[in-house]
Amino acid sequence: MGFSVKLKTKSGQQHIVSKLTETTTVGDLKTRITELTNIPGDALHVVLGFPPFKPLDFSNEANPLPTVGISNGDTLIVEEKSLSAEERKQLEAAKRLEQDEKLAKELAAQGTENCGILLKKVVPADNSCLFTSIGFVLTGKVDPENSQYMRQIIAGTVNSDKQEYNEGILGRPNDEYCAWILQPEAWGGAIEVSILSAYHGIEFDVVDITNAIINRFGEDKQYGMRAFLLFDGIHYDPLYLESTNGEPPKTLFPIEDNLVYLQAEQLAKEAKSSRQYTDVNKFTLKCIDCDCFLKGQTEAQQHAQKTGHVNFGEV
Repeated sequence: MGFSVKLKTKSGQQHIVSKLTETTTVGDLKTRITELTNIPGDALHVVLGFPPFKPLDFSNEANPLPTVGISNGDTLIVEEKSLSAEERKQLEAAKRLEQDEKLAKELAAQGTENCGILLKKVVPADNSCLFTSIGFVLTGKVDPENSQYMRQIIAGTVNSDKQEYNEGILGRPNDEYCAWILQPEAWGGAIEVSILSAYHGIEFDVVDITNAIINRFGEDKQYGMRAFLLFDGIHYDPLYLESTNGEPPKTLFPIEDNLVYLQAEQLAKEAKSSRQYTDVNKFTLKCIDCDCFLKGQTEAQQHAQKTGHVNFGEV
């Protein structure tokens, strides 16, 4: 037989949680409370709302509600408990462990088909790393000479559609951008990845280890294949799958093959946790126009606004 309980928060909000049963678990109730109140489950403090206002033990999420003292018609007072820095750190570590275990199970469930390990191919840090990386996933070779060809593709695409690629999108006038991107010291980023994705008809998934996320370029185009690029905040490297059964390394993967995508997610999380990324506020740049040395992205932006110089190289 179903029953319901009433929730009250310190801010005065009230909610009814219905369709509960004697087999509903503490974990299920915590999820519904979080949905209604936006209080994270790990920071949830629940008190039975009548004397003696007994705090409820929600530590074992598998327990049915009656075993912790909740019954039909009860009023629960919910609040977010304050956590110390150490407690929050422990909770975050526990969450990461839980996510890693979940990912490991998902990977295991995929079976051994197309087995292998996702690895990074290091390419030169010469301001053309994005283009060299894309060249590698397309050809299997590290060839910096491909960079100029890709720069020409980008410049041609941008120049052919000045309405789409306007100053608001590019951060500078269209003609100025086209001249800039052809220079060997010009860096590539999101705009350039998007253009090259469309040109080659391949989804490029940028594994951003600074934020432990994957940005998918061309996701909405329903391309059949994808490739992975690793981004550490400044530098791009291509990723490839090293086979464990003697097959040649792979750099292009069918969109429906989720195994390699799961590995890429795991790689991003592990790299971020071990801080394998570049702090954009601390790295050193050199202004190509005036040989001025600048520290961090902010100084570079301020220098560009003050002088109009926009050509920078990494030191």
